[in-house]
Amino acid sequence: MSGHTSPALPNVREVVLPGRGTTLAHESKGPPQAPTLMLLHGLGATASLNWFTSFPALEDDFHVVAPDHRGHGRGIRNATPFTLEDAADDVVALADELGIERFVAVGYSMGGPIAQLVWRRHRERVTGLVMCATAYRFRATPVEHLMFAALPAVALARRLLPEALARHVITNVARARLSETGFADWVRRELLRRDPRAVWQAAAALGGYSAAPWIGEIDVPTSVLVHTRDQLVPPARQAELAAAIPGAVTHFVDADHFAVVRDPDAFVRALVRGVHHAASTPASAQLVRKAS
Repeated sequence: MSGHTSPALPNVREVVLPGRGTTLAHESKGPPQAPTLMLLHGLGATASLNWFTSFPALEDDFHVVAPDHRGHGRGIRNATPFTLEDAADDVVALADELGIERFVAVGYSMGGPIAQLVWRRHRERVTGLVMCATAYRFRATPVEHLMFAALPAVALARRLLPEALARHVITNVARARLSETGFADWVRRELLRRDPRAVWQAAAALGGYSAAPWIGEIDVPTSVLVHTRDQLVPPARQAELAAAIPGAVTHFVDADHFAVVRDPDAFVRALVRGVHHAASTPASAQLVRKAS
């Protein structure tokens, strides 16, 4: 495959969220009465980049919606500083505009806290949770405290760098790490669809996030995908998330944080099992067979 190739993606549409802004969302309708999955991407990514390997395993049996978060991709752009709470409320505002009453929130990395906050702030809307390569707190060890404390200085240095240099760095990372996918140039274009200010604010928001006081109150079917070789979110922290939620089911992915594009077979198999538990639909057994 050429690096200029882009993957097949579900239909995409711009959606105006009253009082919030305009966002972009991929949507696959699925069969009538199918449960809705709201796929929530990670830091610096886009919906299409985070989920393009997962769409085919889900869209025939579920109503799948995957939005770009504010400041990411073609998500909401405004002068308001990024907060995880606003991102969670954006998800429910999108559901309102699409006529979706209830849904399973599926969060990857940063999408995990967003999914948790959707449940926390709008419990009546969430029927299940699937959380992948994520945690309920990101700033626990001394090293993590130092890393997140340094973010404001790093963000300032980033603002002083020419945009051309930032583009050069992103291009090299995409080609070096993702060339085997055949989509390296497409990945680069997706990564460049961001508001750098908002992405740094989102990283800082993760550093200040902790659901420790209430994570044990989650009362919907929950699956946690633990990436056993994750180099960004410690696997022990992911397991801690699963242990904190009553009845949560753990699914292990023998891969790193970027398994969605670097080891999609392993990731998608676990994702489908996780969705099966969280959605609790008869169609899930067929989904598991498809992904096996």
